[in-house]
Amino acid sequence: QVQLVESGGGLVQAGGSLRLSCAASGRFFSINAMGWYRQAPGKERELVGVSTSGGNTNYADSVKGRFTVSRDNAKNTVYLQMNNLKPEDTAVYYCNAYVITTLFRAANEYWGQGTQVTVSS
Repeated sequence: QVQLVESGGGLVQAGGSLRLSCAASGRFFSINAMGWYRQAPGKERELVGVSTSGGNTNYADSVKGRFTVSRDNAKNTVYLQMNNLKPEDTAVYYCNAYVITTLFRAANEYWGQGTQVTVSS
């Protein structure tokens, strides 16, 4: 069993910054890709930014230059540093990871419960 727990969400003024954390816990061998998605009310869930096991990152066009995904493999934790926040960034942010839980099995996808980020104008 694997759990992904997000933290760091909240209310912030436009132009401000926020840092989200996601820690993986449970029984597993390793984590491959790890990153963040978000979903606003009435909209589809979309990619925000991800980090691969090789250290590569990619971001949605809407957050490039403002958001940064970083990763601490020793702590099985991924972070999302959000700067220059805009009202349109308001959404529930979900941690996502591909986790190797057993030998001889492909990676399984896991999701966190989500953390609310609200940006006021």
